[in-house]
Amino acid sequence: MRYNTHTLGCGLRLIHLAREGVPVVYCGYGIAAGTRDERPGQEGLAHFCEHMTFKGTHRRNALQIINRLEGIGGELNAYTTKEDTTYYAALPRHHFARAVDLLTDIVADSTFPQHELEKEVEVVADEIESYLDSPAELIYDDFENLLFEGHPLGHNILGEADRLRSYRQADLLAFARENYRPDNMVFFVDGDIDFPKLVKRLENLWNAAVSGRSDSQGRISPIQSSPQALLESFPSLPRTITHCRSTHQAHIMIGTRAYRYDHPRRMSLYLLNNILGGPGLNARLNLSLRERRGLVYTVESAMTCYRDTGAWSVYFGCDHDDASRCRRLVGRELDRLCQRPLSQAQLAAAKQQIRGQLAIASDNREQFALDLAKGYLHHGSVRQLETLYEQVDAVTADDILQTARELFAPDRLTTLIYT
Repeated sequence: MRYNTHTLGCGLRLIHLAREGVPVVYCGYGIAAGTRDERPGQEGLAHFCEHMTFKGTHRRNALQIINRLEGIGGELNAYTTKEDTTYYAALPRHHFARAVDLLTDIVADSTFPQHELEKEVEVVADEIESYLDSPAELIYDDFENLLFEGHPLGHNILGEADRLRSYRQADLLAFARENYRPDNMVFFVDGDIDFPKLVKRLENLWNAAVSGRSDSQGRISPIQSSPQALLESFPSLPRTITHCRSTHQAHIMIGTRAYRYDHPRRMSLYLLNNILGGPGLNARLNLSLRERRGLVYTVESAMTCYRDTGAWSVYFGCDHDDASRCRRLVGRELDRLCQRPLSQAQLAAAKQQIRGQLAIASDNREQFALDLAKGYLHHGSVRQLETLYEQVDAVTADDILQTARELFAPDRLTTLIYT
């Protein structure tokens, strides 16, 4: 794959994956601002800014923003995570300039109108209520709050409705001014476009954005966020917490802090996680709890890597009467991986499966573009598929054994139970 990169004078980094002849372009801004960048009293503000960024600029109102791409069959979207916010579009190639202009306008010049804020806060409040009604989703946030207690990484991305209702236009402008800086962003493109023309276009747009506003209006002044303290990977407090939520099922999560994005053991955990509870129906936990015993509908394991730490967990939902048995079965599978190394045949099969999954994932252009943005935003590099294959191939049975012993020891694991 051929990539073009460039850094503008304002600090904005550009990355372009060139694909000749494809009729659709994916493009957008990745911004290194998420939940962990919220200061005390700003909980939920990163996600709320994402919603409100579509509600008006000095040039466009909310309806004009919606119609600018939707009217030509394109799509405009956004999402917020613990470490970043992404605004992106998918559209026919010949309308690409329209997307560049619109995305830059909303990211660089959103005004967060107070009258729109008062409407949109109720939309987000409904989103929060919907989330609270979904214990299988809510438990992930509650679990990370246990692992990262006292740190913004543990905060719920959506925040709480009462706090959101207290925010005013000035609060959102201040958060955006501090975090939505060109030197804190990347602009990414996957498609058949003229890269030199894009560079020139973005130079002009950002020069106008910087010069068109004073600091009192501004979004572009070089204020630096005070960095959050980095987290050591492994200091966690193993414990079992039970919340009475009167749910139809018991919902249970077991896990621990894990590895940062660039940790040497990250790939061995990636492979181990896939063996244990990945998306394949042949994952060990699925075979043990669902296929052989019919105890659960869903059982899965997951890993998340942040820049300085990570999280690993197993989740399942089951009848309340089966909860203890399911926990024992999960413990048995974890212990097996700690006690016995994989055979060469097992290791080869696990590597073949994950290589296939990576190949299929790379064929999803939208997700590939979003992953491209995240990698370049946080690490200044692109992980080529062949490089990932090489990293998978380099993992040994002993690497997997040592990773399992490091993470799956009973005295390291935290358990959260909804009853």
